Amino acid sequence: MKQLRLRRSAVALTAVVMSVGLAAPTHASISQPDVVSETPSSRTPHAIDDGVVANAAVNAFSQAGPVMYAGGRFHSVQDPTRRSTLVRNNLFSFDVSTGVPTGWTPDVNGEVNAIQYIAPYLYVGGGFTAADGVSGQLVRYRVDGGTPVIDQGWQPARVSAKVTDLDYTGGQLLVAGSFRKKLTALDPDTGRDTGYINLEVSGSVKRNEAGPIQVLRIAVSPDGSRLVGIGNFTTIGTASRPRAFMLDLGAGSATVASWYYQPLVNPCAAASLAAQLRDVDFSPDGSYFVLAATGYIPRSGGVGRDICDAAARFETAIANPTRPTWINYTGGDTLHSVAATGAAVYVGGHQRWLDNPLGNNSAGPGAVPRQGIGAIDPTTGKALPWNPGKTRGVGTTVIYPTATGVWFGSDGRRFAGDVHDSIAFTPLP
Repeated sequence: MKQLRLRRSAVALTAVVMSVGLAAPTHASISQPDVVSETPSSRTPHAIDDGVVANAAVNAFSQAGPVMYAGGRFHSVQDPTRRSTLVRNNLFSFDVSTGVPTGWTPDVNGEVNAIQYIAPYLYVGGGFTAADGVSGQLVRYRVDGGTPVIDQGWQPARVSAKVTDLDYTGGQLLVAGSFRKKLTALDPDTGRDTGYINLEVSGSVKRNEAGPIQVLRIAVSPDGSRLVGIGNFTTIGTASRPRAFMLDLGAGSATVASWYYQPLVNPCAAASLAAQLRDVDFSPDGSYFVLAATGYIPRSGGVGRDICDAAARFETAIANPTRPTWINYTGGDTLHSVAATGAAVYVGGHQRWLDNPLGNNSAGPGAVPRQGIGAIDPTTGKALPWNPGKTRGVGTTVIYPTATGVWFGSDGRRFAGDVHDSIAFTPLP
C-alpha cells in the first residue's frame, strides 16, 4: 500500500455494520496468486520533473473502474510514449489499459498524500491548502459524470492541517494526519465527525519534543475489525503507545486494543527521526500485518528486536509479542512503503539491499541487492528472487496492488532499466 500513500485497490462497498466490527475496508489488501512480473508495462504515464517541480513524485493511487487517479508532487505529466506533455498540478487521472492521461485538469496547490474512491466521489488529502477554488487539506470530487467536478459545498469537520492517509470502512471515511484529532471518522456524505473515533493522540517521540505529532499511516484489517496506526506520538486515549497502536473497531466506537510491541519505544541510531515507522499493511486474510521503517540501523543489541530501516511481520492475534515473526533489514536505507498480497510482501524505499541485518550503510553477510524495490517471502521473511530494480531517489512511497498486478509510485526515473518516470505497473504472470 502505503504512504503513503494509498497502497490497495479501491472498490465501493456497502456501509453495513457487521457483528465483528465495521464492514470490510474499501482498500483491503488484495490477494494475488503469484509474484508479479519483473518487466513493467509500457502502457503507463509519466510524472516528470520540469521548471516548476524539480523532483516529481507520485504518492498515491486510487482506481475507479477503468480510470486510475494518481496524486503527489508534480506539474507535468506525459503519455506513455512521452510525445505529449500536459500540465497537471499534483493530481491527474489516466486510462488503466492504455496509460493515456484523461482531459481532466485539476488545480491542487500543493502535495497530495492520499486519495480514496468511494462511489461516486474521489476524496483527496494532503499538504495543499486549496483545490479548484476550495480551501482546505481534504476535498472531494464527483467522478461519475465524465470529467470530475469538485464539490464546493463539502466541508470536512476539523480537518485543518495536513492529511497523510485515508481509508473507508463501515460507511465512515477514516482520516489521518497532523490536524487536532490526528485520527478521525467522518460521514463521507456530510463531512461531519461521526464521533466513532474519540481518542486523543498526543506526545512526541522526538527527544526535543518537536512535531509534527501525527498519525502518518493507517491500515484496516480485511474484516474491518481492527486498525493499526503509526506515526509520531506517544499516547492514544489513556494508553501509552509510542509510534504504533491497534484499535478494535466495534459496532459503535473504536477502542484501544491491548496489542503493543514494547521495543518500539527504543530509538534507532537516527534518534532524531519522529516517524520511525513509515507504512503498514495487513495480509489479505488479516492474520498478520507488516510494518516498514526508517531509522538507519539498530543501536547496540537491537538487531532482531528493533525495527530500524526494516520490514517486520506481526501476527494480528498475538497481543504482546516479544519479537516480530521476522524482521528483514536493509542495512541502513529507509523503507517508505509496504504491501502484502499473500504471495509476497512488497517493500519500497531507497534501499540498496535486503537480508542485511549486519550491514551498516554497507552490504553485510548474506545481503542481496534490491535497489529501491523488493519482495519478501511472507513466511520466511527472506528476500524473494524478484529483483527488477529502480532508481532509488527519495524512494518508492506507494505500492498499490490490484487484481491484475501492482502499481508503484515514487520519484524515480527508471524501473527495470526502462524509463518510467514516477509510475510503474508490473502485471501478474
